[in-house]
Formats: sequence, structure tokens, C-alpha cells
Amino acid sequence: MSDRELLMTAVKAADDKRAEDIMVLNMKGISLIADYFIICHGNSDKQVQAIAREIREKAEEQGHSLKRMEGFDEARWVLIDIGDVVVHVFHREERSYYNLERLWGDAPIENVQSELN
Repeated sequence: MSDRELLMTAVKAADDKRAEDIMVLNMKGISLIADYFIICHGNSDKQVQAIAREIREKAEEQGHSLKRMEGFDEARWVLIDIGDVVVHVFHREERSYYNLERLWGDAPIENVQSELN
């Protein structure tokens, strides 16, 4: 599976659980950590956990092993490392506080909305 296919698997899984304001940053040439960052949020602890769980399950169904998941129990900022794709699932308040979009403002934004329909 290509990086783009893994990216879209994670984006679609987040969208299936009604993640809000899904943003994808292309980190190629900017970060050695991953090729893509997905940033999204949920409105409750349960929704944040449901989004994270769905991303993990869909990635594993596609044969990708989860490298690491942090913050699941607290459900304020869940970081999911699937190799070349790192997903940040925030609780609404934490997303605006940490503002990763601004921190990585030099990263191009990938348009994935057309692929969700």
C-alpha cells in the first residue's frame, strides 16, 4: 500500500467517526518523522477515542502495524503513529490550544476532501 493509500485510509476512518476539520499536512522534506500529518478533532472524550480506535482498526485491516498510540485513555490529544502517516486526534479545546497547523505553517496542505465523497 502506498503512502497516499494509507493516508486516505486514515482520513476516511476519521471521517466515518465524524471527526471535524480534518486537515492533512504534507511533511515531505520538512520533517523526518513522517510524510503526512493528519490533524482533526472530536467534541467529546468518547468521540476522540472512537476516531482513534477506527483509524487503528482500519490501518490494521490494511496490513499496517501501529507503531505507537499515545494519549488514548485521557482522550485529549491522541497521537497515532502508522509509520509515514502520523495522526493527531484532538479534543476541541486542545486543538486550538496547541495549534499544530500554525506550528507547521510551512507545510503544504493536501486537499483530501474531494476523495472523501
